[in-house]
Amino acid sequence: MKKINRWLVKLLQVVLRALKRNEREYTLKTQVKDRTALKKPTEVKGVNLLIIRDTFTKESTIGKLFINGENFCDTLENPWLDNQRNISCIPEGNYKVRLRLARESATRDYLHLLVQDVPNRSYILFHRGNTAKDTSGCILVGNGRQQDIVENSRLAMDLVIKEILNLGGENINLIIKNK
Repeated sequence: MKKINRWLVKLLQVVLRALKRNEREYTLKTQVKDRTALKKPTEVKGVNLLIIRDTFTKESTIGKLFINGENFCDTLENPWLDNQRNISCIPEGNYKVRLRLARESATRDYLHLLVQDVPNRSYILFHRGNTAKDTSGCILVGNGRQQDIVENSRLAMDLVIKEILNLGGENINLIIKNK
């Protein structure tokens, strides 16, 4: 628990530096809200992820990720190549998602997401990366985009995970639609 708190403080410091806000003022307000939230009984709520793909090129598929209805960040996937393993984005549809710990992965040393029950595919992840070459059929997140690129992927992934944890971290549903 202490490691998570230290990690969250570091993440908050990075975000605040990026936003150029007064860290002390923000931290004090956040601590008051956190204490208030802890006193209330928590409900088990689901987390709804929606990807709307809107840009399709020969190299990639770019879209927007919404978390519980709010536009959260950009996404980057491989182009549609008939759901071929490692080179295609996954089909449109509804999927269950779960948090995947770093110790469960040989290649990811951070908390990330695993999309479950993708037809004819396995180990489809939400993870860090900036170009279609980084995806291997997975979903990358970023804050900002250009043709075939998402930017600030590390920060975006950290913020996505933080938001999912804040929403309970369980019962995560993903819907993928093409515009």
